[in-house]
Amino acid sequence: MIANGEFLENARVFDNCYGTGVRTVQEALSNGEELLLEIDWQGARQVRARLPEACSIFILPPSRQALEQRLKGRSTDSDEVIQRRLRDAAEDLGHWREFDYVVINDRFEQAIEDLRAIVENRGSHLVAQRPEVVHLAARLVNPGG
Repeated sequence: MIANGEFLENARVFDNCYGTGVRTVQEALSNGEELLLEIDWQGARQVRARLPEACSIFILPPSRQALEQRLKGRSTDSDEVIQRRLRDAAEDLGHWREFDYVVINDRFEQAIEDLRAIVENRGSHLVAQRPEVVHLAARLVNPGG
């Protein structure tokens, strides 16, 4: 499918391959539907290149400790995979500047409301380059610095 250009975006994340079929997206958009893709920064970069009008939202954890607790709480990954994800988190989290908006997922209900505000064009207060995001991202990317 990659060789045939059948993906809008695709990425290898933690040894797993993911992708979004271009045909499905094109059909939905031509029917006037709005889509929400849950993808990583690599996929989002590809979507923005192919659909520059797309709105991009980066979701940040409130702390590295919360990220670790959430990864462990999912009970889907081995301890080895969780440690690898945490090691790679700084690089992944460092891509937040590439996005239009940032939602801080501290309280789930508030994060949902923030996402809703962005989708409903009420999210100007959630632009990526706001001071609290800059400070949080610095702590997430450089936890010792």
